[in-house]
Amino acid sequence: MTHSTPDFRPLDGVTVLDFSHVIAGPFASFHLARLGATVIKVEGAEGDVMRSGARGQQAYAALNAGKREIRLDLRDAPQLQAARDLAATADILLDNLRPGVLDRFGLGYAPVKALNPRIVYCSVSGFGRKGAWADRPAYDHVIQAMTGMMMLAGSENDPPIKVGFPAVDAVAGLLAAFAMLAGLRERERTGHGMLLDVSMIGAAMQLMYPFTCDTLTNGASPPRLGNQGYSGSPAADLFECREGWIAIGANKPRHVMSLLDSLGLAALAADPAIFPNGLPLDGPASFVRAADPARFKQVVAAAIRQWPAEELEAVLAAAQVPVARVRRLHEFAAAFKADPPFDLLTLGEEGATALSPGLGFAVS
Repeated sequence: MTHSTPDFRPLDGVTVLDFSHVIAGPFASFHLARLGATVIKVEGAEGDVMRSGARGQQAYAALNAGKREIRLDLRDAPQLQAARDLAATADILLDNLRPGVLDRFGLGYAPVKALNPRIVYCSVSGFGRKGAWADRPAYDHVIQAMTGMMMLAGSENDPPIKVGFPAVDAVAGLLAAFAMLAGLRERERTGHGMLLDVSMIGAAMQLMYPFTCDTLTNGASPPRLGNQGYSGSPAADLFECREGWIAIGANKPRHVMSLLDSLGLAALAADPAIFPNGLPLDGPASFVRAADPARFKQVVAAAIRQWPAEELEAVLAAAQVPVARVRRLHEFAAAFKADPPFDLLTLGEEGATALSPGLGFAVS
């Protein structure tokens, strides 16, 4: 595969032996490759299933660009020995195959550590390496169901709602990349390697972090609030416009006042039925609360329905109200490509091309 080589290469000289497939593991090693590591992606004789996925070679290329690929059939003794030889000299070994697969071939943590005491061994699995669920295979939507993520979206009495992209896979990959970077730093500090146990359920809990903490502490699931913003402000929600939809994040008093001014509803800030003491524009920082949030939303929603979403977005953004017109991904991607805040990469593999945001941040 080919890709542009960034000047920012903090992992130059680090070798990653990557036994991962599908999304979570490859996404983790992709970030290490973008940071300058040499990633050797080991695929079985049949190859990574993503090569023949519904989205074709582009999806595979987007996750695996910048890696060196080899095919090894671990059932063949010489090829298994080649894998062990690579493990003996690697800095990192990444595994997200089915639980126990590499162990059966003598490539689990203990035998690899015997070959290479400084190895940073990162195991990515659905449920971690301990507990009753450890041997169970998993995919993103299965984890969303198990962890309660599907019961956070929507409103009460709605059926379960899956996040519309592989959110857990992506976060598990980012968490694994973070863990491996921390592992390299710890090895530098102590001289010893380690086993890093990254689970998709752990990634899901991190993704839902504030809710997870509340539930672990109090034992109760959070209510399903539909499109209501996390702050709980009555002006942080999704509203229907004359043309399209708009998301408003007016959480603080000054945001709400700017919203009301823009909509010609300034008098609402002094309505005692909604704000008994008036909208608190002075005083300590706080999220807005209303005595009658339903009435507030009703009045605001009626005003917003008179506006085209694109026009209202421009007006509210100029007034410093957090706002976004609801877009399809292709609409956002077109705007992003026209003026990207960080580099877009062209990735290629076996005739497939894909664009990627790379590291997702700029370095200067």
